[in-house]
Amino acid sequence: MGNIFGTKKKTRVTEQDKAVLQLKQQRDKLKQYQKKILTVIEKDKELARKLLKEDKRERAKLLLKKKRYQEQLVEKTDKQLDTVEQLVHDLEFAQVEMQVLNSLKAGNESLKEVHKLFSIEDIDKIMDETREGIEKQKEIDDILAGALTTEDEDAVDLEFEEILRQSLPDVPKISDVDTSEIELPSVPTEEPKPKKEKIGRDPVPLPA
Repeated sequence: MGNIFGTKKKTRVTEQDKAVLQLKQQRDKLKQYQKKILTVIEKDKELARKLLKEDKRERAKLLLKKKRYQEQLVEKTDKQLDTVEQLVHDLEFAQVEMQVLNSLKAGNESLKEVHKLFSIEDIDKIMDETREGIEKQKEIDDILAGALTTEDEDAVDLEFEEILRQSLPDVPKISDVDTSEIELPSVPTEEPKPKKEKIGRDPVPLPA
C-alpha cells in the first residue's frame, strides 16, 4: 500500500551548502581547542603562583613562558575564528544573493512571456480605441442634452409619469366592490305623526 500522504520532496544539497557545513565544523573545533588552551593557561598560572611561594623561581618562570606561548595560540585561534566566521557569512550571503537572482530571472522570464502576448503596438491600439470610445460617448451625451426643447422635456416627463402609473397596481372600481354583505338601516313604512302642541290660556286677573 502506497503512502497516501505522498513522499516528501528531498532538498538538494549544493556544493555551497557542503562548504558552509565544513566551515562551521572547523569553527566548532577551533572553539573547543581555544577553550582547552584557556583551561591550561589558568592551571599554569595557579601552579606558577604556588611555585613562587615555594621559592621555585626557575620552574615558575618556565611555566610563565609556557603560559605566554599558549596565550599567543589563543590570539591566533581568535584570528582564525574571525576568518572562518567571515567565510561562513560570505557564503551564506552569496546563497541568498543567488536565490534572489534566480527569482529575478524567473520573474523576467514571466514578464517576457506577458510581453509576447501584448506588443507595444497592441497596447497603443487598445488605449486609442478606449479613448475614442470615451470621446464618442461624451459627444452622444452632449447631443442628447442639447437637442431637447422644453416641449420635448415635457413630453419626456409625461411619458415617464405614464410608465410610472402603469407600473403601479390598479385601484379597484366601486362597481367591483361586493355590496351584498353591506347592511343598511331599515326605512320606516308609516308616515310620522305630527306632535300635539299644548294650547295655553292667558291668566285671568282677579277682581280687586
